[in-house]
Amino acid sequence: MGSVSITGRSTGTVTAALLAAVLATAGCGTGPNAEAAPQAGGPSSAASPSAGPASAVPVPDTLRFTGTTLDGAAFDAATLAGRPVVLWFWAPWCATCASQAWTIAEIEPGFREKVPIIGVAGLGERKAMTDFVTEFELGPMPQIEDRAGAIWRRFEVVEQSTFVIIDRDGRVIHQGWLDGEDLTRRVTALAA
Repeated sequence: MGSVSITGRSTGTVTAALLAAVLATAGCGTGPNAEAAPQAGGPSSAASPSAGPASAVPVPDTLRFTGTTLDGAAFDAATLAGRPVVLWFWAPWCATCASQAWTIAEIEPGFREKVPIIGVAGLGERKAMTDFVTEFELGPMPQIEDRAGAIWRRFEVVEQSTFVIIDRDGRVIHQGWLDGEDLTRRVTALAA
């Protein structure tokens, strides 16, 4: 089972700064090669989309959570600070989620650097989640495993498929369902 941690303001800032320092020293998790080739037989994700130095951008409360991706990588939402972000809350058995997955798989690569789309998988078993990611070719985008529902509760998500759109200042500017056309329009506007 993946782990999720939601930290307070001062602890999160210190944790993000320490994580950035460790990653910079180790030379991993950032830079042009951070998104390695997907592993054979399973979904892959960029666990820490590069957002520049953690100390340069204050981390809003909305992005003070961590987790584990479906492929086992650590994920820290603080790395997204300073950019608009789309959180997509989905379940592997959800027909609506499946219909939206094709749109997300199509648009996500073009917006990955400016408006990251992050999947938050819940309400299902891990194998079903990984099968969903493989079937809909969502492997390159981060997919957080949230079977315990900690991130779902944090954002008060009570049904799938729900999109939470966070602006670059950390404010939630949309929460709810979106069709593919509306999602594409909103993400395109945020990237401008």
